[in-house]
Amino acid sequence: MPQLVVPIFPLPDITFFPGTVLPLHVFEARYRAMLADAVGRDRRLCVVQLRPGYEPDYAAKPAVYDVAGAGEIVAATRLTTGRYDIALRGDMRIRILRELPSDTLYRLVRAESLDDIPPSMDVSPVLDRIRASCRGLLEALGRPANLLDAALASDLPPGTVADRIASAVLPSAVIRQELLETLDVTRRLERVAQALDELVRDLKGPRG
Repeated sequence: MPQLVVPIFPLPDITFFPGTVLPLHVFEARYRAMLADAVGRDRRLCVVQLRPGYEPDYAAKPAVYDVAGAGEIVAATRLTTGRYDIALRGDMRIRILRELPSDTLYRLVRAESLDDIPPSMDVSPVLDRIRASCRGLLEALGRPANLLDAALASDLPPGTVADRIASAVLPSAVIRQELLETLDVTRRLERVAQALDELVRDLKGPRG
């Protein structure tokens, strides 16, 4: 698989999926330096979730998950404070192979891009189930019925539907990381459908 060298932005409870746009406010000095370098170079960046128990090592090099999202900085505004507001457009999953020696304040890794394993069967039934669960979720939350239409569009690849719904809806960082690591699109869709069913059930509460 193709390899790349990319700076990493480790964050707690954040999952960066391909096909999504992630807004971030960047305030730490090391990551402001990373942004300045990336904007002046190729605008590439990886967002990776910190592993549980990262707190004691946060200021150094805390452990991160092996699978992360990478993409392009599509908007970057440097504020008068030196902080940044940015938007990242995700375009690939990556597996971190190793961390590279660096004299920068931030961390660099060598990684390989990961490709989806496309469905080998008709996934229309599970897509219909996801759409129905999303309707139920929006109804339970009192939100507009068309709020997720763009993420559920019929012309999107099935894997992108799974990624966008996971990013927009699922609150569990553990489940989102599991889905990021699931390359088999059929399995990913089924796991999203299961998680949505559980979420809707929890929101509606016991009946009777």
